[in-house]
Amino acid sequence: MEEIEITLEDLADIPEGARVLIDTRDDISYTYGTMPGAVNYPDLMAEAQAGRLPKEKKLVLFCMHGSQSYGLAEDLREMGYDACSLREGYSAWLRKNLAREDRSLEIEDSIRRVRRFRENLMTPFTKAIRTYELLQPGDRVAVCISGGKDSMLMAKLFQELQRHKKFPFELRFLVMDPGYNELNRLMIETNAAALGIPITIFESDIFDIVDNIPKSPCYLCARMRRGHLYKQAQELGCNKIALGHHYDDVIETILMGMLWSGQFQTMMPRVHSKNFPGMELIRPMTLIREDEIKAWRDYHGLHFIQCACHFTDTCSSCREDGAPVSKRMETKQLIKKLHETNPDIEAHLFNSARCVNLDTVLGYKLHGEEHSFLENFE
Repeated sequence: MEEIEITLEDLADIPEGARVLIDTRDDISYTYGTMPGAVNYPDLMAEAQAGRLPKEKKLVLFCMHGSQSYGLAEDLREMGYDACSLREGYSAWLRKNLAREDRSLEIEDSIRRVRRFRENLMTPFTKAIRTYELLQPGDRVAVCISGGKDSMLMAKLFQELQRHKKFPFELRFLVMDPGYNELNRLMIETNAAALGIPITIFESDIFDIVDNIPKSPCYLCARMRRGHLYKQAQELGCNKIALGHHYDDVIETILMGMLWSGQFQTMMPRVHSKNFPGMELIRPMTLIREDEIKAWRDYHGLHFIQCACHFTDTCSSCREDGAPVSKRMETKQLIKKLHETNPDIEAHLFNSARCVNLDTVLGYKLHGEEHSFLENFE
C-alpha cells in the first residue's frame, strides 16, 4: 500500500473505477455539501467489519480538515483495506473548487424559469412577505448574510423581488465577520462575488469572547451577533434586518423548546427589537423547506459554509466524542428519525404553532406576563 495520506493531485491520478471516495463526516454535514462522487456511511467501521467495503479498490477517506479521516484510514489498514486519507480534507477541495466566476445571471434565470425553484423558493418567499406583512413601502432592509446556503439564497430572492417590486424598498447586504477562519471568510467573499451580491463586511470579536464562556456559548453568541447586526444596520439607515431562517428551523425550534426548555415557542416571522427602537427582524424564508434550498444549491454545484463558529467549523464527526455539536443538530436528527414513521411530522409541528388552543393549556405568557387557566375557570 502507498502512503496513508495523499493530496488532491495524488487523488486525480487514481482512476475513478479504482477508488471509492468516502466522506467520513456525519450525515448532516455530508448533506450540506461534499466532493463529487463521495459516499457516506452511517457507521463506516461497522461496514468494514462486516466486509462490505471493497478490498480490491483504494478507499480514499476525508473529513473537513483531514484529522479524523487519518485515524480511520489507519484502522481500516489494520483490517486489510487499502485505505488512505485526503490531506487537509474537504477544505482543500473547497479552496480549489470555489466558483470564482460571476454566475449571477445563470442563477437568477433559474429562479425565474426552473419550475421547481419558482414554485418552491420564490412563491413561498413572496407568500411569507404578504402573509406576515414583512415589507412596507420605504423600508430599507439589511439582508444579513452568514455565508451559508440559506442566507445566500435569501439575498438572491430579495434581489429578484426588488426587480419586480410593486412598491419601493431598499436593500443592504450585510456580512458580519465575528472571527471566521480564513477558509470561511474566503468562501463568503467568493460566493458573494459569484452570485452578484454586493456585500458590506464589518468585523467583530464575538468568537474570541464566547470562547471563554463555559456554558451556553451558542446562546450568547447568537444574541451578540444579532445585537451587532442591529447596530450596524441602523448605522446604514436600515429599519429592518432579514435573517435566513427557514421552515425547518422553525419546527426545530418548536421541538427544542419543548424537549430542552420545557416551553412552547417558535421562531416568529416578524419581531420588534427590544434594544433598538424602530428596528424589526423579519424572516422571509419561513415557508421554504430546507430540502428545496439544498436542491437549488446542488443544481448549480455551489458550496457554502455549514457553520462558521469555532465549535462547529469542522463537523460533529471530528469531535473526540462523536456527539452532535448542538441541540439543534440533535433535534434535526430526531425529526429525521420521526419522519420515517410519520411523513407529516414536519407539517404537524409547523401547524402546531398557529393552532394553539388556549382552552387546553395550563398556562401561557402574554407580553411577558404569566397567565393560568384558572383565571377563566368557572
